[in-house]
Amino acid sequence: MKRLMHYSITLIFGLLFFSVLSADAHLKAEQEVLSALLKYFEARNNEDYKTVVALESRSGTYGTNSDGSFHKPRLISSIEQWEKANQGGVTNVFYPQAIQLSENVVFVRFYSEGMVSAGGKASNYRTRVTMNWVKENGSWVMKTQHYSAANYGGVHLTQPADFDD
Repeated sequence: MKRLMHYSITLIFGLLFFSVLSADAHLKAEQEVLSALLKYFEARNNEDYKTVVALESRSGTYGTNSDGSFHKPRLISSIEQWEKANQGGVTNVFYPQAIQLSENVVFVRFYSEGMVSAGGKASNYRTRVTMNWVKENGSWVMKTQHYSAANYGGVHLTQPADFDD
């Protein structure tokens, strides 16, 4: 009886320990994708479009913007496309979480906040983001992205001065 109880306790603790290890960026793939995510947004903020394009799927990406428009068709990005379409400004990643869905797919969700500019006019930007990253040719790249407006009250509205050193 003691042996059965010892076995049961060991099994329960083992399962609990595994579930802690396999959730929220404890797996190697999740850590790698979170690193790639931060590199991706740093490159976007620095207008390093060579890095941005390298971190996007070569077979194309699928996106939905937070402006309420329809889903976008598959896009195979290029440096030229990014130079033409970039809004400008700085957006930051907050509270990123990664969940490995399969061997070569990691789901990521986070909040993004910052200042964007278009047509010479700057505005605050706040959104919820979900992405799927896939492993292609040994590297993690972004395959899908969905942005949904995070318009909620009672919080600080980002100002350009927030990014002054």
